[in-house]
Order: sequence, then C-alpha cells, then structure tokens
Amino acid sequence: MSIYNYKVGGSLEYQHPTYVVRQADRELYDGLTSLEFCYVLNSRQMGKSSLRVQMMNRLQAEGINCVSIDLTLIGSDALTPENWYGGIAFELLSGFNLLGEINFNTWWRDRLVLPPVQRLSLLIEEILLTHLSNNIVIFIDEIDSVKSLNFPTDDFFALIRGCYNRRVDRSDYKRITFCLLGVATPSDLIEDKGRTPFNIGQAIELTGFTFEEAKLSLTPGLHEKIDNPELIIKAVLDWTGGQPFLTQKLCHIIYNKSANQSQKSKNQTLRSLSLKQPTTDNQQPTIDTLVQTHIIDNWENQDEPEHLKTLRNRLLSNEQNSGRLLGLYQEILHNGEIIADDSPEQAEFRLTGLVCKQQGKLKVYNRIYQEVFNLYWVEKELSSLRPYTEAIAAWFASNRQDESRLLRGRALQEALDWKAGKSLSVEDDDFLAASQQKELDTEREANKILADAKGKAEQLLEKAKVAKQQAEELLAQTKKITQIERNDVKA
Repeated sequence: MSIYNYKVGGSLEYQHPTYVVRQADRELYDGLTSLEFCYVLNSRQMGKSSLRVQMMNRLQAEGINCVSIDLTLIGSDALTPENWYGGIAFELLSGFNLLGEINFNTWWRDRLVLPPVQRLSLLIEEILLTHLSNNIVIFIDEIDSVKSLNFPTDDFFALIRGCYNRRVDRSDYKRITFCLLGVATPSDLIEDKGRTPFNIGQAIELTGFTFEEAKLSLTPGLHEKIDNPELIIKAVLDWTGGQPFLTQKLCHIIYNKSANQSQKSKNQTLRSLSLKQPTTDNQQPTIDTLVQTHIIDNWENQDEPEHLKTLRNRLLSNEQNSGRLLGLYQEILHNGEIIADDSPEQAEFRLTGLVCKQQGKLKVYNRIYQEVFNLYWVEKELSSLRPYTEAIAAWFASNRQDESRLLRGRALQEALDWKAGKSLSVEDDDFLAASQQKELDTEREANKILADAKGKAEQLLEKAKVAKQQAEELLAQTKKITQIERNDVKA
C-alpha cells in the first residue's frame, strides 16, 4: 500500500503530490515570465513559501536565473544597515553561484565610501547584470521582518523601485525583476509616508482552494481508502474554506484515521465516510466529528503545528489596535459580513487570516475559525482589555437606555486615559462617547442649577438691600418725627 503524505505545516517541496495549483500560480508565472514586479502579501500559512518553491523551480527549469532570500535568516536583532545590506548582497552572490568568481569581502570593502544601499545597487548592476546572461528573478521572502529592524528600510524598497524605473534608460534592467512575499500590505513597506509609496508591480492574491483546484491533488491519497473521496474533499473544504494549512491537516487526520485502524474497524470507518448516497449530508456527521474532536475541542492543546494560536496572537498582539480588530470581528460574527472598505485597519485585520474578502464583503474565513473564535471568545477577550466591562455590558443590555451604567467622574477619566493611543471597537467608542456626553450634560445641568440659584440669591440679596434701604429710610423718618414731637412738647 502506498503512503500518501499530506503535509501539515512548512513549505511543500517542488512537485509535492499534495501541492494544489491555484489561480495565483498562473498569475505569478505569467507576471514573472513577463518580468513584472510581483508581490504576494497575505496572512501566515496561506502557502506563500510553497508557491515560491514551485515557481522558482519551474522558472529555473526554463533557464531563468532565480534566487530566494529569506530575510529572517539574515536576522534583525542588533543589526546595522551595514550588516543587513551586506547579508543580502552575500545571499545574492551565493544564490547565483557567483562567489567563486567574485571575492565578496574584497568587493564590498573596496566600496565602503558608499552607503550600503548604493553598494547593493552597484552589485546588481556591475555583477548580476553582467555575469548572468538570462533573465533574473529575485524572490524576497518574509518581507515583513523588516519591521523588526531598528533602522528604516525605505531605501531598500526605493532600490527595488529604482531597478524598475531604470528600465526606461537601461534596457538591461528589463532582464531583472523581484517577487516580494510576506505578511504585510504595500503601505507597510514604506515607513516615511512623505516618500513615494511602494506602488509598483502586480499584486498576486492567494485565496482558499476551490474544489476544482483541490480535487486533482488531494483526492488521490484517499482513493484507496474511501469510496467517494471527492465528497470527502468537498466536506473538508466546507469546514476549512480551502485554507491551505487546515485543509492539509484535515486530510492528514482522515488519512491517518483510516490507516491506523485494523482491517475490520477500517472497513467500518470507510463505510461511514463513503455511504452509497453521493450527498454531502451523508458525509458530514463523521467529518464533523473529526473536526470537532481533533481540531476544535481543547484546541490550544491540539494546535500542533501552531496555526490557531498564530491567528489569535496576530489579532491580540498589538495592544493599540486589538480592541478595534476584535470589534470588527465581533461585528462580522453578529451580521455575517461587513462592507470591505480597504481601510488600513481592515487591511491589518485581513492579515490576521481570520477573515477574507469576497464580493466586496469581509467574512469569517471558514467554519473552524468561527467555531473556535466565536462570540463568547470575542466578548471574553474584549472583557480582559476593558477596565469597564460590567458597565458597557449592562448599558448595551439595556439597549443603550440605562444611563446609570455610563461612566462618570474619576471612572470616566481613567477610561479615557486608558483609551489614549488605542484604536477601540465601535461599541467602546459609542459607550465612551455616550459617557462623555452624559457627563457634559450633567455638568451643564449642574451649572444651570448653580446659575439659577445664583440668580435667585442675587434677587433675594437685591430685595434685601431694597428692604434695608426702605427700613433705613423709615427709621430716619421715624427719628425725624420723634424729634419734631419732642420739640413740640418742649415748646
């Protein structure tokens, strides 16, 4: 019996039997063979590195010079621009097998008078374009790692743009192109927003496997074990949404579940997975059970290699934005979808991998994510962030009518201090805005009462002054009359 290796985690080697060819493969191949600058920017574990492996080998087989540089291997901690650019230059020469022709240390040191980025640019011009006669494709993987460096890398992306712009004046630059891969958006690549954004090239979108794409690579491993493997793959995709990691994992679970049974129990398992009626309904109960018991239940302990934890950490790691991202996710869970507006916060949200864009809407990527990261989980995480959890919950429970639940005084000020510098959910913003408005209304009412009281007091004071004046006048008149009467008596 043959062993069919569904691979869970890590890159798939070239021509791995379970590699699923997607629309992205065709788009990237067309782009790079046309020497377009391309970038594959997506969430983690979506198959970027596997795509790069397949594409690089395919292009090399056609005589195109290719090199792949994993920026994480160059490092980030305590690196200087000199180290970093030097590391990239060395990887280029090593990857193109040019170290035997070029003494890297000598060449690099002889140009120390120049900034590192200019030396790298010269290396491309003086060495790569002169020593390599065929077209050149440079893959830069894990591009998002530049955000961990303690110096800006805008010049590096300016260098890549420069290679593109030089095509107008230098025809040899038409032979070289770049493919950037990582967890980022194009706007993330340029830190200085005053500089020209990195807006060259073609974006290659990685989407989940469709059934037509997946069946060619994923069903062969199930043929000898299951009567209707295509129905099983449909059921798998119904749970995973075609997410590459989860799809491979669930296929791996199904394969091993049947392979590890005795012949008798295995046959029973096969019958339960492949009933005669070719309907997904007949397949679902067993697939549902496998998903529930092997992925969803006690997921933190079963998440190996890590996938769900990676999504969770990406969502919660940024304290300044986690509240807003949780709020967006909560809104999607409540409504099923939200309008995609391509805002920076939605772009960051999509990079978590929890959601995908379909027909102009953001939706939860798949049923597994929706089961693991459900409304209860979201509310629990939001509660752990907020210093006013009970108050906001009670206010929303009253349909925003119970103003006694709004914050005031010191509690409101502490909440506003906590909010400073953070991007919160719409619910939080509404609650704090309502609290501030109530505080302002209360202050205005207090001021009005005080003003009214002051006015009344002034009126009373004025009346008292008039009464006093009248009393004094009456007293004076009385004294005058008394004096006159005394004078009359003496007379």
